[in-house]
Amino acid sequence: MRAFTILCCFFTYLHVCVAQKHDKLNVLFIISDDLTTTAVSAYGNAASRTPNIDRLAASGVKYTHAYSQYPVCGPSRASLMFGYYPTATGTYGYVSGRENVGTDKKSWSQLFRDNGYYTARVSKIFHMGTQDIIEGADGTDDEASWDERFNSQDPLWNAEGEGELVQKNPYGLEPPKQGNNLMSIVRADGDDADYSDGKTADKVSDLLRTHKDEPFFIAAGFFRPHVPFVAPKKYFSAYPYEQVVLPPKVVNDWDDIPAPGINYVTSLNGMMSEEQEKKAIAAYYSTVSYMDTQLGKILQTLKEEGLEDNTVVIFTSDHGYHLGEHDFWMKVGLHEESVRVPLIIKVPGKQPAICHSLVELIDLYPTLAELAGLTAESQLQGKSLVNTLNDPTHKVRDAAFSVSKNGKAFLLRTEKWSYIQYGEEGEQGMELYDMEYDPKQHNNLAGLPAYQSAVSKLQIQLKQKLESVRKNDLNTQ
Repeated sequence: MRAFTILCCFFTYLHVCVAQKHDKLNVLFIISDDLTTTAVSAYGNAASRTPNIDRLAASGVKYTHAYSQYPVCGPSRASLMFGYYPTATGTYGYVSGRENVGTDKKSWSQLFRDNGYYTARVSKIFHMGTQDIIEGADGTDDEASWDERFNSQDPLWNAEGEGELVQKNPYGLEPPKQGNNLMSIVRADGDDADYSDGKTADKVSDLLRTHKDEPFFIAAGFFRPHVPFVAPKKYFSAYPYEQVVLPPKVVNDWDDIPAPGINYVTSLNGMMSEEQEKKAIAAYYSTVSYMDTQLGKILQTLKEEGLEDNTVVIFTSDHGYHLGEHDFWMKVGLHEESVRVPLIIKVPGKQPAICHSLVELIDLYPTLAELAGLTAESQLQGKSLVNTLNDPTHKVRDAAFSVSKNGKAFLLRTEKWSYIQYGEEGEQGMELYDMEYDPKQHNNLAGLPAYQSAVSKLQIQLKQKLESVRKNDLNTQ
């Protein structure tokens, strides 16, 4: 009996030794698609239910003022993966960004790959369109960034179930299930694993089990809540659309917004009824809950495999999303709902905290390189957030910077102001909001005489920012 006990102890010791045979920090990067901060319960939404995001936020550092560098999937993802502002590289379209930065620049994951890490992505990290998801194709992925790549195929609007379109269809497709970038809903008949995010969770879990004994950089790209709003019908039961409370409607809300600031999808041009607006929000929340459940599966695998103590976990989104604020829908614009993103970083040994500093998605690359002890390119335009992990009161930036409309619209978001400028000199209009007193951005102050001093200072600050960003323009090197 004693010999058996000794043998058991030996095998337990051997298992621990194997599991800890490397002392490098692993990286698990999880990014949702089109997830607005306002739809996450950890960020104050009592109507939406995201228990797994909430638990991660409670165990890591939650950033309350994190911003995307471009409120569209392709350029945002290229920016955060390569570490350069879209304005510096001219990366505005649905591309990986490799075409713009060149073969000599390393993506975030490529840096880890070249330093002995197993690197893999599952589903959408660089840009994938909806047709890529349907076909299970790579999209505009960057092959040099990964050892292995896995796609999570999904029928999307072709899923079996109850379909409905909740906006005007400009493409001439037949209802009720529509393709392209439309707010269509499918309360699907299948189960979690029949759709992309369920497949992604299962594959990432398999990779964690397979590669737990070597350093890894594994990236999980959840497609939800991107349109179409498709999820197993059980997730819709928690969100009866009749109970949805719409954002407040402000009379003449668009009167003080310059024409370029009116979003490309609105309740007006989408010809959306109040019932359709409620259905859109309910469906969005339903797909968020579906995605959140899949996140929980990955985090559970991480725990079961004993990887929590040596794995950095990052959760974020590529940009925000309008859900009826100002009668705007989807993304593209530079208002708060469209550019602000949830961001949580959990580092082994670091205390949970809330950080209110202005930060950017472009900061992730230098942050994780520093945490892992890797040498990143000196030209990277992000700033390391490591100091905020040790001291959440640390201030990283005076302003967050974002662009849109192919680099012709700009945002400077300071602690007090949200300043949006259309055109190099503001010739197409400006917006100025006092975010202390008007966080929903209903009163554009840019044209009022009392605020011209603030506008002038922000114009100068923006000009200096653009000069600094463009000085590192890779296209001129």
